[in-house]
Amino acid sequence: MSIDARKPDETFLEYRDRVVNKISPSFCGAKWYNATIWLGNGATTSCHHPPSHQIPLTDLETSYKAIHNTTYKKAVRKQMLEGVRPKECDYCWKMEDLGKNVISDRTHKSVIYTDQELLDAKDKLGATEDVDLKTLEISFDAICNFACSYCNASFSTTWQKDINKSGPYQNLVSDGAGAFQHNGDHAMPYGKLNLDNPYVEAFWKWWEGELQHSLRELRVTGGEPSMSRQFWKLMKWWETNQNSEIDFAINSNLGISDKIMDALIKYSHNVKSFHIYTSCEAYGTHAEYIRDGLDWRKWLSNVDRILEEGNIKSLNMMLTINSLCLFSLPEFMDEMMKIKRKHKSSSPVTSFNVLRFPSFQSVVTLPMEMRLERADALEQWLKDNYTDGSNYFMDWEKDGMVRLIDYLRNMEDGHNHTSSIETRERDFKSFYKQYDKRRGKDFLETFPMLKKWWDLIPDTNIKELEATLNGDDTKHNKYVNEVLTIAKKEGWVLEPQWANPGAQDYVESDEEINILDFIKKL
Repeated sequence: MSIDARKPDETFLEYRDRVVNKISPSFCGAKWYNATIWLGNGATTSCHHPPSHQIPLTDLETSYKAIHNTTYKKAVRKQMLEGVRPKECDYCWKMEDLGKNVISDRTHKSVIYTDQELLDAKDKLGATEDVDLKTLEISFDAICNFACSYCNASFSTTWQKDINKSGPYQNLVSDGAGAFQHNGDHAMPYGKLNLDNPYVEAFWKWWEGELQHSLRELRVTGGEPSMSRQFWKLMKWWETNQNSEIDFAINSNLGISDKIMDALIKYSHNVKSFHIYTSCEAYGTHAEYIRDGLDWRKWLSNVDRILEEGNIKSLNMMLTINSLCLFSLPEFMDEMMKIKRKHKSSSPVTSFNVLRFPSFQSVVTLPMEMRLERADALEQWLKDNYTDGSNYFMDWEKDGMVRLIDYLRNMEDGHNHTSSIETRERDFKSFYKQYDKRRGKDFLETFPMLKKWWDLIPDTNIKELEATLNGDDTKHNKYVNEVLTIAKKEGWVLEPQWANPGAQDYVESDEEINILDFIKKL
């Protein structure tokens, strides 16, 4: 979708040293020109690595552009221009500290802008000017029919139903685990229709003003965007603006019903440059376990259908690399190669995004011998499949897998302030025992290769779970207060970074029926 601002035959390493590090060794163009904004509750971040922060309503009173240009972001921009490494960008610093020739995402997220635009960020805009975005990802709401294991109620209404029905997950204290101990009410304070939502109103003001002219890329995420009325309002805009040069994309789980798929395919033909981003990272039953609600075969069928029937410029596969996906990741990549060859295309283009929150689901929680064995398996897959891009597997896909292999072999902890390995292991076992009970799954049946390690992890007493399920709020409130006390003492972060939710159930729900009625009225 984006431009590549490198010179001909210039490597990313050479580009980083020529352009990005010349501005500052901690500079990243995404802090100026890119944003992810959750309009449902008014939160934002500059890319998918840093945690989100709240957009102050007082900032909106001054400018609708404050849904991106927050006071906090401006302070971080100042750090970058001064060569200071912002704490929130520790994912990139972790990668760069593996070696001077390791390219982190701050290079990949800067190269999509021209050299002049990056210089303008330093010389003209500085840290304090309101910037008109060039690349934007927005979420209108959290409506989603999936409840993926590493997602949570902040980003999925199905997760919200889980918590409301069965109560918070119990006895989880590692960093990021607090995401499973609330029902996500804060995620959509203005309701599913976003009535009187000042953040949504600010977006439409900016869109009608400068955004539709300044943006090169617009991506809508969710929840599942195709179940949002605001998404279809955008699609309606494209119906009368088919000459727009904006690259438009949707993070769709592609587990949607046939009728919504029909509408998505139909409207895709109104857009000059339409891109699909979808998510999966494991094969078959492993994928269905991790992404609760996924029908593996139906999902594969929808991937095939959108490539054949849609007006799609690219289909991008976002892999969220967690501890469980590693055991069928090579088989998953085999499936991606089959699709590439069938359609004689680089699509699906795969990206490897290492999950850090919740830390107990991170690959660093696995025993080192398992990580090394999985790294060897991935390295062998590369040897068997990569032939300088001639088989539709692109160089930067290979680079992403190489970085993952290095991560598996060398990374001791996933990020700053990660809980101890003993705590993460206990939370791992405690979570999946509760997950199995709530979702009707069987961890050891699905992942028998983990049984020996699983049996060595001490069991955590989760008797309080039954009390919560029976409506004993006194015990539940006492437990939550204890968790918060420990978290404060240890400096743990209980609210996690969003890991992209996956596909939703393709069986029509009331929410799907309602959105179908809305689409018909457009």
